Amino acid sequence: MDADTQLLVIGAGPAGSAAARRARALGLSVMLLDRAALPRDKLCGGLVTGRSARALEEVFGLGITPDLFLTSRHMRFRAGARVLADKPAAPPMHLTLRRPFDARLHGLAVAAGAVAETGALDRIEGRCAVLKDGRRIGFEVLIGADGANSAVARALFGRAYDPATIGFGLEIEAPRPPEDDDTVEVDFDAARWGYGWSFPKHGSRTVGVGGVKARTGDLKDAMAAYRDMAAPQAGAARVKGAFLPFGDFRAVPGQGRILLAGDAAGLVDPITGEGIALALESGALAAEAAADALRTGAPDRALARYRTALRPIHAELRQARLWRWLLFPQGMRPVFLKGFATSSMPDRYLRLLAGEIRYGDLRSDLIRKTPRALWRALRT
Repeated sequence: MDADTQLLVIGAGPAGSAAARRARALGLSVMLLDRAALPRDKLCGGLVTGRSARALEEVFGLGITPDLFLTSRHMRFRAGARVLADKPAAPPMHLTLRRPFDARLHGLAVAAGAVAETGALDRIEGRCAVLKDGRRIGFEVLIGADGANSAVARALFGRAYDPATIGFGLEIEAPRPPEDDDTVEVDFDAARWGYGWSFPKHGSRTVGVGGVKARTGDLKDAMAAYRDMAAPQAGAARVKGAFLPFGDFRAVPGQGRILLAGDAAGLVDPITGEGIALALESGALAAEAAADALRTGAPDRALARYRTALRPIHAELRQARLWRWLLFPQGMRPVFLKGFATSSMPDRYLRLLAGEIRYGDLRSDLIRKTPRALWRALRT
């Protein structure tokens, strides 16, 4: 055995670093493994909501500082050229680039005592992770936080995701025009069974489109059209692509002493795109489940403890998946857009991002405002 640790965390993004940081606070020995040395790039809008900010403070003791975040209070909702709602006094939203953000969280996990390693998982043999370079790492509990294309999930289940339900996104980092006013934009017409986003950052704008891959089809044309509208100054900016688990969460996120967290567990909200908060929360919950299981001498009970802790998150994602059927199908789109533009739904959406309300509030608002049209569309 080349190394041995109580907790092996594979993937050093927000979920993995949160798991490592919380596990060290609970007294576990931790190895934090990533296939690439940090800092490194990730496809992500980089929106840190109020919910995410609370998780950062709770897990890392990290506040919202101007060196890492651009804070905006201006949110605009669009359907192509049509502005559905413009909110210049929205709850604060914090925008960050994943390269420095992930590196900061990784550094805080290492500062807490996690041992950082670089390497790619090849397979899992019992209580041993075998890397592609031949190294073998023994563990008592393993947390796979290695993204939507998780090698840990592949080792457990034969595949990382369901091709019928996985999402896909394309994204560029565009220069900020001189007149940029830090507005955060979401466009519900930018992609079929998905949406577009334009998020300001220090020195750039992150512009992208994403949707359910099997229903959205080839996103290249959608990305080109949205880029022409949202970032005509982008020029030849490099396009990044990645799988996105839009609500395709795993009801059983692991096996025994092996747990999945963050994108690897499919924990991304399919409506708001919220992934960072769920990554931070699930990483911390996985670490707590591991510590509890080890403390009682039953590491194979880690998954049962973790599933119990995840119930509120899973319940919200089930609501979001149902809500997606009010938003994405073409027959429902006019009903949704009318309801969104003529009701309090934009304010409720913002409160949802901030973690102040739940999906039931949004759904009841839409039904109350457009009941006849909604039921006609549902029957159709």
